[in-house]
Amino acid sequence: MADEPPPPLRKDARRNRTALLSTAKAAFAAEGLNATLKGIARRAEVSIGTLYRHCPTRMDLVATVIADKKRAWIKAAETAVAMESAWDGLVFFLERTCELQAGDLAFNDIASMRFPHAHGIEAAGKRAFDLGGRIVERAQAEGTLRPDLAAEDFAFIVWAQARISEATHAIDPNAWRAATSP
Repeated sequence: MADEPPPPLRKDARRNRTALLSTAKAAFAAEGLNATLKGIARRAEVSIGTLYRHCPTRMDLVATVIADKKRAWIKAAETAVAMESAWDGLVFFLERTCELQAGDLAFNDIASMRFPHAHGIEAAGKRAFDLGGRIVERAQAEGTLRPDLAAEDFAFIVWAQARISEATHAIDPNAWRAATSP
């Protein structure tokens, strides 16, 4: 039946999968989504065929390794929408997004929609955008955010942070905080 879960992995296959995913997560964070799959397989000490058995495409691998970050991004937006003070929610969401981007070039690529139509990524981006719109609307209704600002303006902040993170990730992944400190 198509709905049955796959059989459990053998011990060596589990070890290979764990090595691949942790190596891919580190490689994508350091090099962005263009990190080579051959390099990831080599550093994980498995063959490229083993990598493709576990994740048939690059975007399958990417979606797997950034799943936690996508969930954290959506959770931050949901938390921001639920905060009593709309302004505090807006600030929280922006800071949390910057924290998630800091030192992770793969998440920068995702958040800045470098791969907007990728499997498993488009839905998270749309959900974050929709929630971002609600965050903006709440802050405007509260009177703490200018009425001429739009949810689309978040993209400029995310893109700017992506470039800051890209430029400083090897030196100081939290350099972005200097710009936000009083």
